[in-house]
Amino acid sequence: MVNPTIEELQNPEKFELIAELDHEQIKEFVIEQLSRGGKMVTAYMIYQILMIIMGLFIITRTIYLAFQNTYEPLLYLLAGLAFCFSLLIIIHELLHGVAIKLTGAPKVNYGADLKKFIFYAEADKHVLNKRQFALIALAPLVVVKIITVAATILLFTHPAVFFVTLIMSAHSLFCAGDIGLLSVFYKYAEVFSYDVKEDKKSYYFRRK
Repeated sequence: MVNPTIEELQNPEKFELIAELDHEQIKEFVIEQLSRGGKMVTAYMIYQILMIIMGLFIITRTIYLAFQNTYEPLLYLLAGLAFCFSLLIIIHELLHGVAIKLTGAPKVNYGADLKKFIFYAEADKHVLNKRQFALIALAPLVVVKIITVAATILLFTHPAVFFVTLIMSAHSLFCAGDIGLLSVFYKYAEVFSYDVKEDKKSYYFRRK
């Protein structure tokens, strides 16, 4: 089924505006959505806790090994930390961008609010349905998870495994916003969304 146009979404007899998100308030919006819970949010929170536990174990283990005069794991861990706050952010948003293009968007825009440490990829005035938004939101989580799990298996006996597993655990934190935004689509039977670059806003409509 073809998505409704922006003009069709404005028809109050068929659609209802359920959220108007100012991009400057995105953190507050995400926290609000996560706090409302739901099966998806609960599953993500459990996953998040497991990743945090793994991350703490990795950090503790490398520090312990450093005190035993084995410094290579700690060096890989520090390299992983630097990677997470540099290249991983770029990779994360590029994966969003690829997924957006797969939904048929003619152009993808990238941006950032460094003061709030927010990064994003969007398609101006491109209407998305639940399935399309799920593809976009989950693409980085799934792709990075597959790569890091495969790398962990291959490097299990090598100190570089600390680099890979740190990325795996830290990246889960990067996905909180994606899950929060995606959860909106699962609160109603049928939801559509689009971004307006000029207004720096996202709009969510449900079909009546």
